[in-house]
Amino acid sequence: MTKRAVDLLKKARAVAGYTTYIDLIKEKIQGKDIIATGMKKEVERVEKAVKTALSGTPCALISGGDPGVYAMAGLVFEMCRKKNIGLVRYDGGESIRPEKGENRLAIEIVPGLPALSAGASLLGAPLTHDFAAVSLSDLLTPWETIEKRLSSAASADFVIVLYNPKSRKRNWQLTRAKEIILEHRDSDTQVGIVTAAMRENQSVLITTLEDMDAAEIDMQTVVFVGSSATETYDDFMYTPRGYSQKYALDSASR
Repeated sequence: MTKRAVDLLKKARAVAGYTTYIDLIKEKIQGKDIIATGMKKEVERVEKAVKTALSGTPCALISGGDPGVYAMAGLVFEMCRKKNIGLVRYDGGESIRPEKGENRLAIEIVPGLPALSAGASLLGAPLTHDFAAVSLSDLLTPWETIEKRLSSAASADFVIVLYNPKSRKRNWQLTRAKEIILEHRDSDTQVGIVTAAMRENQSVLITTLEDMDAAEIDMQTVVFVGSSATETYDDFMYTPRGYSQKYALDSASR
């Protein structure tokens, strides 16, 4: 978490979040009102958080990684717009409550460290050049749309970051994604697999596109499929930006 996130958690009197994320920060939120819900309860969770804030209780809605990257920030805006709840930018002052009876909230989206940044740092530097992020979860996005996005990113030679690659009930999407990418990439393309980045049970593996789906992968995993330029060096994976071609690094280093 950023220091800003820690500071605002201290100011909050209520904290709403997915049960797993609530458990991760339980030592920082002792004594606060807790709104915890499980998977697929995102709408209920956000409704309760918004209602709590409108009642005059400063409320922090937490997400894993960055709240604006495959997380809850967008749903807050959707819900407030639907319910005609006015929003103003929180100015950092002590008072963050709405006036009594006012249908308006002061809001701040606090940046965090998204899984693609945390995972990339553990692998080395795979995102030094252009990349695309695609979630393989078809709970909210039709699979046909996901396939089009995968094919477009692969044909354009982006490094591709795959979120939500596999779960117990969704066990075929990653294999299909591999088939689509292989239409545009060599089978020995470098792939980085990071699970639970920056947490106690983290694991890091570098393999190839051919062997990607043989690795242990779950919903805590982020998969980095390299571009045609992505390389490995010792235990690390990186994507050159193009400095060697432009500035002749080999001759300069001599």
